[in-house]
Amino acid sequence: MEYFVIGDEDTVLGFNLVGVSGLSASNAEEANAAWNKALESNKTGIIVITDEVADLIRQTVDRYLFSESFPLVVEIPSPRGTGKGRDLRALVNDAIGVSL
Repeated sequence: MEYFVIGDEDTVLGFNLVGVSGLSASNAEEANAAWNKALESNKTGIIVITDEVADLIRQTVDRYLFSESFPLVVEIPSPRGTGKGRDLRALVNDAIGVSL
């Protein structure tokens, strides 16, 4: 199983330094292309994506977060992010369709 990272240039470079391949994205078109590239290999088991890039393709990311079983998607904070993130309660509510 391999990791694939999608995010800003600094994040991708940092992951590349430890042997994780990936692509940088700064708009929705690049984010979709990177997402499709990650899914090309059946060896990709975990997609790491920064929250800013995930927001560019939120519908696709959420589909994999909440309905697809593979690959696992992990959102990480962007280095220059606003610090706002989706709280755990919101993620669970979206996942199960019940308000907690």
